[in-house]
Amino acid sequence: SGVGFCWGVDGYGGACSGKDFTGITDVFSTHYAFLALNKHSGVGFCWGDDDRGGACSGKNFTGITDVFSTWGAFLALNKHSGVGFCWGVDGYGGACSGKDFTGITDVFSTWGAFLALNK
Repeated sequence: SGVGFCWGVDGYGGACSGKDFTGITDVFSTHYAFLALNKHSGVGFCWGDDDRGGACSGKNFTGITDVFSTWGAFLALNKHSGVGFCWGVDGYGGACSGKDFTGITDVFSTWGAFLALNK
């Protein structure tokens, strides 16, 4: 297995020819990009509009438990350790450096923002 195919607008994730989906456990999306993730190995890859979440090379997904998205950004989070990182359009949630995700129990998103709660 490991075979997948996409269609639609290339810049919105419609072009995934040559991607190997072997071992992928989860797929997430913004309105413009996809993230395919193997939560067990920490391997992930993105495609679609690079500026809106499609560029994630160099990201370390090891230990990530949850992924959330807005219109143009992703948040990858390890709820156990509090490690989290974002990428995509800064103004739509793609800039979260300096945020402390320790103890976060819930994350919600709208079209353009994230809310992280510690209940």
